[in-house]
Amino acid sequence: MTRFCDGAATATGRVRRVNEDSYLILPPLYAVADGMGGHGSGDVASALAIDALTSCVRLLPLSADAVLATLYEANRAIVDATVERGEADGMGTTVTGLALIETSGGGHMMVFNIGDSRVYRLADGRLDQITVDHSEAQELVVAGHLTRDEARTYPRRNIVTRALGSDPPPTPDHWLLPAIAGDRYLLCSDGLFSELPDDQILSLLKAGEPQHAADTLVAAANDAGGRDNITVIVADIDQDEDDDRAVEGDTMPRDQLPGRP
Repeated sequence: MTRFCDGAATATGRVRRVNEDSYLILPPLYAVADGMGGHGSGDVASALAIDALTSCVRLLPLSADAVLATLYEANRAIVDATVERGEADGMGTTVTGLALIETSGGGHMMVFNIGDSRVYRLADGRLDQITVDHSEAQELVVAGHLTRDEARTYPRRNIVTRALGSDPPPTPDHWLLPAIAGDRYLLCSDGLFSELPDDQILSLLKAGEPQHAADTLVAAANDAGGRDNITVIVADIDQDEDDDRAVEGDTMPRDQLPGRP
């Protein structure tokens, strides 16, 4: 049986007046949403996304189809709220998450993403970014016009190319990973990695229990500038027996993670 040990922290930062991030810790489902929109509407959009995912947990055991359907429901809720509130410029939110789901091969971790919030996995001392940013900066990195480090300070790094609150609805990315005892997952909004390089994130993520790691990461990003809202979830997998079995479909073994040679 797969169990989790987790912790979370969030901060408004040193520049923004409102924290438009929302997050969910409700094992076996975790999520971070980073809202966008003026006049406080970003926090409404992120909260609607988290509310939808909270309802999804009632569908235990979870399935990939159920999680994806919930994301489409969240998108519709945000679109409808935009119309009801008369938001001329619209509102939206990124969302990224981690869920333990049931597959034909047993329990596996589903990572899902829309936007530029991220999920990382720390395993065997190595930090890998599982998600791929849906952002203008990432497109320039892929095209070879920016390095990964340059993308952190690119002036238009906050421009996302996919977000909840869109019509037509965005297509979520998702991956299935083996649930391996000892693996640590990091979910975060861009307020973390825009301030801290990956090597510093790795160093702080490795230190201590999940709550300590989450608190330390948020504090470090705030100290580094805190130019955006910062939200972090750290979740450790702790299971009674090895369940490192392959499954069919959109599955990504450890040696095929994005960026791994």
